[in-house]
Amino acid sequence: MLCICDIYEHMQTIHDKRTRAALFRTRLTHAMQDNSISQSALARKTGVDRSTISQLLKNDGARLPNAQVVAECAANLGVSADWLLGLTERPEQAADLLATSLALTEAPRALVDEQIFTWHQEAAGYKIRHVPAALPDMLKIRAVLEWEYAPHLGRTTDQAIGASEDRLSFMRAQNSDYEIAFPLHELTSFARGTGYYTGLPGPLRREQIAHLRELHDQLYPSLRLYLFDARKLFSSPITIFGPLLAVLYLGRNYVAFRDTERVTAFTRHFDALVRAASVPARALPGFLDTLAK
Repeated sequence: MLCICDIYEHMQTIHDKRTRAALFRTRLTHAMQDNSISQSALARKTGVDRSTISQLLKNDGARLPNAQVVAECAANLGVSADWLLGLTERPEQAADLLATSLALTEAPRALVDEQIFTWHQEAAGYKIRHVPAALPDMLKIRAVLEWEYAPHLGRTTDQAIGASEDRLSFMRAQNSDYEIAFPLHELTSFARGTGYYTGLPGPLRREQIAHLRELHDQLYPSLRLYLFDARKLFSSPITIFGPLLAVLYLGRNYVAFRDTERVTAFTRHFDALVRAASVPARALPGFLDTLAK
């Protein structure tokens, strides 16, 4: 004998099936209209009788077609089966979703390359969060840029630096706030001329540190630089262009994510670096004064 709970659960199941079946009919109708495809044409493409398609569109019961029919309809209408069944609000197929949300592009050995500049233009006015692989180019003095890029660019170094300076000036004028999280040991290594910065003359290092101090005084709080302890919290080089885009730097390539979930995840990671910073942005001038000594 059924109890009240069993009856209620049974009725709820019927209601859910009717709702899903009605949504399936509505979405199938819209997808056919968007593709300008008739019932007969869809029947031929999916390998079923025309009467089957007609029943799918007109039947007001709680019955859904089998998985094979749903999959064939979705494939021939350019939508996902999950969308037809009401399991997602995104009509795109999985491959299309991946193509629009994830892109792999080449990362040339350059200062501000075309791709980076395009992303900055796209995100003008938004906050840009950045974890660089080394001291950010946009913060370097010209002499340090020449020391770093001359081995790769040769005779075109001056031309490339001039072009990058124009682009950096544009980026700074776009009313975008910049937050930069940088490993503490990297800046210390720069001051000492060790690791990546081995061979960089001491006078240039002192001039660069003084330049960082000047930039902080001129641009804070629109430019904020945080130093985090990489022994406590690690980060790969990333840039987050507001709510639009998150980019992971792999060395030879950029991996760009545009879906909201991943951009949000990158943002949370960056915010964790800021919260854990050993040297917060306000304390940067004192730290740079200590390095200069």
